[in-house]
Amino acid sequence: MISSTNYRPALQWSNIEPDDTSPLVIGVLPGEGVGPEVVSSAIRVLENLAEIQNFQIDIRHGGPIGNDAVRETESSFPKITQTFCEQIFDEHGALFCGPGGARFVYMLREHFDLYCKFTPLVPIKELDNIGPVKQTASKGVDIEVVRENIAGLYFGEGGHVTEANGDILAYHRLEYRLTQINRILDVSARLASLRRGRLAIVLKAEGIPVISKLWLQAVERLRDETKLDLEILDIDNSVYQLIADAHRFDVIVTSNMFGDVLSDCGSLLLGSRGLSYSGNFGPEGKAAYQTGHGAAYDIAGMGMANPVGQLLSLSMMLEQSFGRFDSAAVIRDSIVETVRQGHRTIDMTRTSNKYLTTVEFTDHVINNLRTLANRR
Repeated sequence: MISSTNYRPALQWSNIEPDDTSPLVIGVLPGEGVGPEVVSSAIRVLENLAEIQNFQIDIRHGGPIGNDAVRETESSFPKITQTFCEQIFDEHGALFCGPGGARFVYMLREHFDLYCKFTPLVPIKELDNIGPVKQTASKGVDIEVVRENIAGLYFGEGGHVTEANGDILAYHRLEYRLTQINRILDVSARLASLRRGRLAIVLKAEGIPVISKLWLQAVERLRDETKLDLEILDIDNSVYQLIADAHRFDVIVTSNMFGDVLSDCGSLLLGSRGLSYSGNFGPEGKAAYQTGHGAAYDIAGMGMANPVGQLLSLSMMLEQSFGRFDSAAVIRDSIVETVRQGHRTIDMTRTSNKYLTTVEFTDHVINNLRTLANRR
């Protein structure tokens, strides 16, 4: 199950305890494409929940991000937005982000050292027949992908060289430091020790031998220091196994690019990318929450976007950054109840002639939220 009234995450990033007298400071970056639609849905849910459970929220809206920001400022993460984010973190708040294109997410992660990304892969059982993956492959799956977030190929130096014969050489540097590997392994090991004790490390031993050797060196330390069941897989095999035998996995940890690939592939287990979400975490409790589906420019403004991924990232934020476990559980339970009642956005139905708009689906979630919250 994705939810339970007794649900408590195995690993909480921030040590903040709930305090109904102090507002939760939330910096909102609506983003572009379908971002404003799904983010506004999540804010409506949050406002209703805060009213019912009588806690305070301080929602602040930041500047442009992504391609919209590039058109306005020539940067996908302009200084005005950086300053806004810094102010949110200075007040021990969290960032709630819609999708932003260009280099936005990479610049955000690098600027605040958001080195760790959690991507839960936990299918909603009421939606076990909507995607291309068979029910037997996804039923009961509970995986956490832990991705190293600020190093590797995505942050390597690159360029072009025109050679004497007129040919053009394009290059991009791939590098990792042992300290970067150790800290992401430590997080994933701590998470696995609080879950089912299994940790899969994904690399490419023969294809990228030098960097893989450094990862393997760090893994040997874990063998000495923990009692975890450690498994080492190559990226190509792990992508196959993630769909063919997902139940073998508990926690998966890997490098930046490989984590990107695995997380997107893993959304097949959920049935739709509209159900995927994640959190980006760094020192001193800094965190930014997002969906996993991107801006979906082709359906922007059409009311077709699935808000569930954004709602689940909201649930994750309430848990991880603010310690409001019951509030987070109410959101998850409301989503499950909504889909159990048969309500769907277009990506969650096999027929294209009967589906709800983003707003209509959110309305049902809010109705169920009010019912469930009042029972507690």
